Amino acid sequence: MLNNLLQMLLNLADAFYLGKLGAAAVSAPTISFNLIFFLVVFGMSFGMAGTTLIAQSKGKRDQERVDFYLGQTTTVLMSMSVVIAIVGITLGGTILRLMQVPEDAFEFTRQYMTIIFAGMPIMFVGFILRSALQGVGNSVTPLIVQSIAIGLNLILDPLVIFGIGPFPRLEVAGAAYATVFSRLVASIVALSILVRGRRGIRLQLRHMKPDWHAIRRLASIGLPASIGQGLSALGFTVLQGVVNTFGTAVVAAFGIGNRIVGLFNMPAFGFSQATTALVGQCLGAKRKDQAVTVVKQSVITVAIFIVSGMTLTFFFGSSFVRFFVSDPDVVQYGATMFRIISMSVVLFALFTVTVGAFQGGGDTKPVMFLNIGRLWGLRLPVAYLLAIVLNWGPDGIWWSMFFSNLVTATAGFLVLRRGRWLSKIDPDTI
Repeated sequence: MLNNLLQMLLNLADAFYLGKLGAAAVSAPTISFNLIFFLVVFGMSFGMAGTTLIAQSKGKRDQERVDFYLGQTTTVLMSMSVVIAIVGITLGGTILRLMQVPEDAFEFTRQYMTIIFAGMPIMFVGFILRSALQGVGNSVTPLIVQSIAIGLNLILDPLVIFGIGPFPRLEVAGAAYATVFSRLVASIVALSILVRGRRGIRLQLRHMKPDWHAIRRLASIGLPASIGQGLSALGFTVLQGVVNTFGTAVVAAFGIGNRIVGLFNMPAFGFSQATTALVGQCLGAKRKDQAVTVVKQSVITVAIFIVSGMTLTFFFGSSFVRFFVSDPDVVQYGATMFRIISMSVVLFALFTVTVGAFQGGGDTKPVMFLNIGRLWGLRLPVAYLLAIVLNWGPDGIWWSMFFSNLVTATAGFLVLRRGRWLSKIDPDTI
């Protein structure tokens, strides 16, 4: 949870500093995020598949298989990172045109996105570290490594964005360069930790030779999640195109609002990842009763965090937005967004926790269908109908977010109760 919180704070710091340059500058990371996430999500999902198999091997007390699945996960993720970097750099500008990015934000966005894609293999090393160590129940070491990266990034951000002292004034590009350089330092530390093998798991060259049976198993868990989250991210990219049509102020409010929601959602994402590891270990040890207890306790704990956070945004949304951008139009749009979506975010955050149960059990197809349905079956059609056809404007987008969160979360809890995730993978075959 703290790991994700630090990452979100870094994103908020970027928004804070770039907001001083204007709405067009602060929109660049917002617009870039959905496209980057659409491609990165494949690596994240396969990394979580690695967490599942490492955790179940840990539950069986089979250290050789723990190290083996780390090697296989590393091979798959690093191969994917190179492909994603090439695709992002080559097609990024064309996709931004298709997204109807406002002209005043286009060049900022293109620069930011190109630099981030060039550093994609560096980012994936971080995925490998987190996937491996979370699988064996060690979330402290990734937190320390992430803290190094984020601390360095926070120092570099104002220096290269504004050109303080001997540093050049790079503005939006400076934020991207600071991010990539900070990740590079963290990745060197991460590789050192994995190769030395002093944290309960070790990266060895002999385990990195592709084993097609293991890769198919990773794919059977990671691919459905990748497709679901990838299409969901693509849906967010299309939605961003709809948001872009209402101008820079709405784009800025949408981006800042989502960052703030993401900040309060950090406990949900953190507990979801912990649930994945613990459910995997429980099922590997053939303790289904403990797996159920893990899920229940995670949901109860996160409910306390998310209800408190969304109550604050509901009543004081304008103050949250004003902290980043003082533009009155941006503040007004952001405040309205929070009044509409806050309560639905509570339910969706609790559903996010239960995704860890599906992931830990290797039953990722329900999550795939729910993610696809959330964006393509609900949010996009409703947003188009309300915002464009019925001419509700940005309010139509906010209401589409409310409706899609509510329906998806309800459906997710109903699927969870069926209990298929408890017996999807036979631990004797891991």
